[in-house]
Order: sequence, then structure tokens, then C-alpha cells
Amino acid sequence: MAEEDYGCFVDWTQMGDLANSSGPSKLDVKDPVELKKLARQGHWAKNHKLRAQVYQQLIKAIPCRTVTPDAEVYRDLMGDSTGKKASSVIPLPDFVDGSAVPHYCLKADAVTTVHRVISCLAGQFPDISHCPALPAITALLLHFSADEAQCFENISRLLACNEPGRRLVDQTFLAYESSCMTFGDLANKYCPAAHKLIVATAQDVVEVYSGWQRWVLGDLPFSHVARVLDVFLVEGYKVLYRVALALLKFYRKQKAGAGAGAQPSEGQKQDSAEVKAEIQAFVKAIGSSITPDKLLEKAFSIRLFSRKEITLLQLANEKSLQQKGITVKQKRRNVQLALNPDTFSSEVVSAKEMRDIWSWIPERFALCEPQLLFTTSTHGCSLNRFYAHVEGYEPTLLLIRTCEADVCGAFLSTDWEERKRGGNKLSFFGTGECFVFRLKPEMERYEWVVIRHPELASSIKAQSSEDPAEDEAPADGQSSDYNSLPVERPAADPSNRLSPFLSARHFHLNSRNTSMFMAGNIDSIIVGGGEGNALYIDGELNHGRTARCTTFDNPPLCSTESFQVALLEVWGFQDAMASDR
Repeated sequence: MAEEDYGCFVDWTQMGDLANSSGPSKLDVKDPVELKKLARQGHWAKNHKLRAQVYQQLIKAIPCRTVTPDAEVYRDLMGDSTGKKASSVIPLPDFVDGSAVPHYCLKADAVTTVHRVISCLAGQFPDISHCPALPAITALLLHFSADEAQCFENISRLLACNEPGRRLVDQTFLAYESSCMTFGDLANKYCPAAHKLIVATAQDVVEVYSGWQRWVLGDLPFSHVARVLDVFLVEGYKVLYRVALALLKFYRKQKAGAGAGAQPSEGQKQDSAEVKAEIQAFVKAIGSSITPDKLLEKAFSIRLFSRKEITLLQLANEKSLQQKGITVKQKRRNVQLALNPDTFSSEVVSAKEMRDIWSWIPERFALCEPQLLFTTSTHGCSLNRFYAHVEGYEPTLLLIRTCEADVCGAFLSTDWEERKRGGNKLSFFGTGECFVFRLKPEMERYEWVVIRHPELASSIKAQSSEDPAEDEAPADGQSSDYNSLPVERPAADPSNRLSPFLSARHFHLNSRNTSMFMAGNIDSIIVGGGEGNALYIDGELNHGRTARCTTFDNPPLCSTESFQVALLEVWGFQDAMASDR
């Protein structure tokens, strides 16, 4: 067999059509853009030997630490594999967090080899503290290695990658947990229907999303995960997010097709472990309905922002976990418990409605509980008192009940004190994490328009090598009206900001109207701008207006465009794991 050098661990009887090599037998492409195109097309997917050779080429090109263990180190330490102890005597290290070795069409004794390789990796990389994906990655690369020493070297290079900004394998609990939070943020923004299903059916959404990496690296059939690996080695970590989001979309479609569209009531939600098991079962059986090419097509049809933006979100989530002292594995607090219905009290929304709003907020605030900062029923209808009570808190949640019983509000990413940077000049600030919503007469959220229409902006970083080129939309030629106010530039150093993700400064926006998030002075507060305001509240916190605005592309949030405020509340996000401020 031509592939014998790279298939000694493979059980060819399980490989199906992949056992019969076809297509090209060599690859001379060096250009990254062309290589990316070929990887997505599956250029080497039907030839096992070529695939193995391409993997060796790609992995050898990874920049690594000066001292990175190689195949010779493995041979010196482990010697000949003959007669070595069985895997039951060489347990996997604790840092894999109970992840088993996927069989991936390997011979039965190849699982023993995976245990040996990981055992040696644990000794050579003592800094690894949490790496649940390692068994799956090792089993995959063993498929395409001439011997276990070569597999060890390939994995070592992935772990030792030191290219700035390039991420391949999570090796700490902090990195892994922040990736779960980041996936939750992405699902919330780019898979709203699927996210809504998970929120409606699972008791703990965060617990469900904690298994996102396992869906891709562990649960997917070999034919599918090998195609993912083709692209991952070329484009990096972002591919895992894309594929997991695609799986979540397919899962929702399957549930809808099975007649599971009716959402359970609050008391009928499933245990989160049951929902996780359902998704895992769906992913494991995906081969019967969805081909590998169809999965990747769906994954790359999702219009994500650039790698830079996702990196900023990842860093923000890591910073949030560090501030809460969560850097090692521990039992995570159920997010639903952050809002205790027995103690929560609002004159605007019920506990259930507040939990629904909580499902929309960025994941890094998942361990926070609502803290009432200001209410007109206690503090009076004074904008000065409003600012005095809410300044110093970031983010905040604005809730309004009108005299017509409409309920609406906004999630505001930035401290209201930021308004002072423009003096008394009404200037907009904030980030694209802001959104507006209405709860009554019906519930709906309206995010930054650029999230739904990425063509309105392009990343400042010249066309990313991992995203298809996108044409810029024509500039907004409409003249400015009284809402087109100057946009206050944020501080130059993004590291000091709590919400760096979706900051307007990272995008070429074709109109300032698309980044008017929040503004305030002594006369009014405004949320959303451009052609109108999503919310305008006067200086006495008594009268307001709502209209469509360019920033959120929302309809009026109330039944009438002008309304009288019956009650206004502002809530902060208190760390549930720390003492009161």
C-alpha cells in the first residue's frame, strides 16, 4: 500500500472510501492564500499519504521555542515501543480532564501509543495544566505519522508555538475557560436562534457551551474532523470556533425538524448534562446527514469578525476570570443562580425577564449578579442623581417602564463618566457590545448593526489572511442631522478598557452614524444615533422618545414614539464571588 509509511497505526477496514487514495499525489504550493484555498477545498483530503506529507510540511513551518523536544528526544526517553506497558498502566495525566482517546479508525493497540505519547509530553511540558483537547489531537496526528516519535514531535511543535498572536492549543484552565466564554459570546451574536434554543431548554447555558471544543475534537467522526484539521493547520484556532458554531446551527435545525420548537417553561428546563449529551450524540451521528464539505461550507458562511477582534474578546474574558480569581479548575457557579428569584426585586421586570436579559449579555459577566444602582422611585427624577449613582460602574443595564406599560431598555458597555471627556458637548462613546431591547409588548433585542451587516465595516487590519475579502459598502452620502453628533474618541490604550471587543476604532466605518452607542450631558441621555435615537430621555427623567436609529437598526421600542417614563432603573454587575463594593 502506497500509504504504508504514514498508515501503520490505521485500521484500514474502518476507513471506508478514505482507504482508496485518489486525487493529486503531491503539493508544491507555498503561497499562504493559495494554500488556504486548497485546504478549504479538500485538495489533499482523498490521498492519505499526501495529507500526511502536507501536515508534516505545515507543522514544521510553525515558529517554536528554541528548545522544543523532537523525535530523537522521544526515542531517547521511551526507546522501542515493543513490550511497553498497556495504556491501563500508563494513565492519562490529570490535565486532560477526563477526556478519553477517540478511536478515529486507529488500530486497537494505537490507543496505547497515544497514552505513551501524551505521557511523554506531560514530562516535557510541565507548564501544561489543562488541555482536554490533547488526546483527540494526538490520535488525529498519529494517523498521519510514520512512527510515534514523529507524532510526539508534531504535537510538541503545536504546543511550543511562539508566534505572536497565533493560538493553536489551550494549555491552561484560564485559556480553556475563557475560550468557552468566548464561544458563548459568539453563539449569542452569530447563532441567535440556536442560542435562544439552548437558553430555553438548558438550566445552565455556560455548562452546555463548556463542551464546545469536545464537539469538534472528540465527537466528530474521523472523516469530518480530518477535514477540520486540514484547515486548522493552515488558518488556526478560529476554525474551531467556526465549526462549533456550524454544529450548533445544524443541531438547532435538527431539533426544529423533529418538532421540538416549543420552548419549555422555566420549571421544565432540562438538566444541562442532558442537553450536552444530546448535542454530543447529534455530533457523533452527523455523518448520516451532513457531509464534511457541507459542514465546512456552513462554518465558513458565518460572517465572523477578524481574528484580532476575537483575540480582544478572548483577552477580555481572561482578564475577567483573573479578576475573579478563576485561574485553575473549580466547580463553576451555575449562571442561573447569579440571579436569585427569592431576593431579586425590580419594579420594572420580573426575575424571569431579568434572566432572559442575562442570557444576552457578554459571557464574562456570567458570574455577576444584578446590583440596583439607581431607581427613580427611590432616588427621584434627577439626571444629576442618575449620574452620581451610576458613574464608576461598567457595564450597566438601563430599564424603562412607560406609563403605557411598555418595557424597554439597553445594555451599555461603558462607564457613563466617559461622557465628561467631551465637556458638556454631547458626544457618543461606548462599544459595539451595546444593544437595545424591548420586553413588552414582545421581547426582542437589537444589536449593533455591524454585527448583522459586516459589510458596513472592514477591519483596520488589511484584509485578514483568514477571512474572505469583503467589499466595502459605499459611504453614507446623507447629510448630518441633529443626531449626527461628534463621536468622542476613546482612550488610545485598549488594555484599560473593560469592553475592548467591537470597539469602533478597530473598524473602517463608512458612516459615523453606525457607531453612535451612548451619549449624555446635563440635559439628556441618548442611546443609539443616526437618523433618530433608539432612546432619548430628558433631563428630568420624565419624558422620552424612541425611533429607528442607524446604529442598532431598530424599530421604535415602545408602542408610541413619545412616551412618559413611569419608572427608570439602572443595574450594575456585581461580582458574585467577591464582597460588595
